[in-house]
Amino acid sequence: MEYKPQDIEAKWQRTWEEQGLFKAKEEGKKIYVLEMFPYPSGRIHMGHVRNYTIGDAIARFLRFKGYSVLHPMGWDAFGLPGENAAIKQGVHPADWTYENIAYMKKQLKSLGFSYDWDREIATCDPEYYKWNQWIFLKFLEHGLAYRKSAEVNWCPNDETVLANEQVIDGRCWRCGTPIVRKEVPSWYLKITAYAERLLEDLKELEGKWPERVIAQQKNWIGRSEGALLKFFVEDTAIEVFTTRPDTVFGATFVVLAPEHPLTLKLAKSPEVKAFVERMKQKSTRERGIEEEKEGVFLGVYATNPATGEKIPVWTANYVLYEYGTGAIMCVPAHDQRDYEFAIKYGLPIKQVIKPYQGEAPKDRAYEDPGILINSAHFSGMDSTEAKRAITQWLKEKGLGDFKITYRLRDWNISRQRYWGTPIPVVYCDQCGIVPVPEDQLPVMLPYKVEITGHGNPLEKVPEFVHTTCPKCGGPAKRETDTMDTFFDSSWYFLRFCDPKNAQRPFDPERVEFWMPVDLYIGGIEHAVLHLLYARFFQKFLYDLGLVKDKEPFLRLITQGMVLKRWVSIERFLKYLEEKYGVENLEERELEELVELIKRDMKG
Repeated sequence: MEYKPQDIEAKWQRTWEEQGLFKAKEEGKKIYVLEMFPYPSGRIHMGHVRNYTIGDAIARFLRFKGYSVLHPMGWDAFGLPGENAAIKQGVHPADWTYENIAYMKKQLKSLGFSYDWDREIATCDPEYYKWNQWIFLKFLEHGLAYRKSAEVNWCPNDETVLANEQVIDGRCWRCGTPIVRKEVPSWYLKITAYAERLLEDLKELEGKWPERVIAQQKNWIGRSEGALLKFFVEDTAIEVFTTRPDTVFGATFVVLAPEHPLTLKLAKSPEVKAFVERMKQKSTRERGIEEEKEGVFLGVYATNPATGEKIPVWTANYVLYEYGTGAIMCVPAHDQRDYEFAIKYGLPIKQVIKPYQGEAPKDRAYEDPGILINSAHFSGMDSTEAKRAITQWLKEKGLGDFKITYRLRDWNISRQRYWGTPIPVVYCDQCGIVPVPEDQLPVMLPYKVEITGHGNPLEKVPEFVHTTCPKCGGPAKRETDTMDTFFDSSWYFLRFCDPKNAQRPFDPERVEFWMPVDLYIGGIEHAVLHLLYARFFQKFLYDLGLVKDKEPFLRLITQGMVLKRWVSIERFLKYLEEKYGVENLEERELEELVELIKRDMKG
């Protein structure tokens, strides 16, 4: 009997849908199986199929085992591709997005995946992003959302801000354009307030998440124990964080990041300003990988808090303002970067630690533990013990203290784009920043908007911008930035538990039944993006008493990536000849065949 998939598969898929076989029932023993929902780019690709097939096989198996299985699907639908499509194709982002959703949904259904389509969500629906805005207001209410003007990562191609996590090797995570630094007023979420919990709770995921993902999150959070020391330039204190207070007696100069507020304030020459301007043109990545250490003397001297000696203050390309305090004490005898800088500019090198055995190298820094020398009454002490002793000594003198810092920085959620969730605040000349009341949510995206790819489209929509202040009733202006799309995906797994709720983001009792996600499947490229943000949201909602679990995803599978192999046309034609016996085809016919195959593959 001939197998006709278009008939047979469609028949049984209709039967499954009519009988509601895949609808999740809140009874018995539950299992929540979830694959990371897709961006509706227009077509399902093999990466999607690999991901969803894994989840579908597991969901079907567990249903057969008698579990109540929640296996939903939705769309991560806001973002720049929709806006870029509007620019290139002259179609509205909403129309483009919903057309893609319809097509991709049809593709997924034809593949027979066992989704509960009654729970389908799209983050660009007002019914969904209303609750983005509600959650933002809760962050604001609890002091975890704030606005400030600061130097940020800026993508000159997309003309928008990027969070640190969205800069991959110095480039925009979305389009690959090298980022630049630019000062922009933006909204931030204080994820740093959760840094210690985000780190500590990774212990609960050991053995359940891939070790590589856990390691990436630990590294990104970047907890460091050390000391905060004060190097005074007259009455101005330069605060320096160091993990090596045991080497402070060997600090022979101080370096400020070019962006540090004190750099130009303390500078005594125009040469410094020129250097700072030149550094602003370089991305963080460029400065981070430059082998050539480069700097300028500020013309002032700071006091080493341990020795009382006056040491020069410089600015240099290898110190970044966003790490630590943006200022470092430089101990060239025991830090290789400082050593290279000191050699280049003829700065003093003072050894204060000797190896347990043998002598320190003469041509490079000695960075390992050892015994203190040239360190006043601490000489002879083991360097590991000296860290605490020296810090305590400086603390008693008011020149230092114990300090824990994190590499993690607060999350910039402002995007100067149209196709995203409007940030629900207004600006009033009388009242300042005023949150939009909950009963006025959602703040709707206007449909009529001109998108050119230059500047923020919402700024050019007067009926959206101009409003009244909810507090005093006077004239006010809406915030025209929209939210980073990672905001949308940081809680969608909770909405799947109660997707039709119009009164609140979800019913805590329904969430308590289904959560946590028992098995989460998706790409490892989200290790310090989506996965970190989702954990942050879960902990915040836990603090609000809306969820019972501290972690959203019990187990994680990173399914790997589907790669395509590129071959030359000559090798491809030879393959066709050997495989299909087309050696007698004329060259023109072969070219036509290749073009047909290429068009088919592209489609």
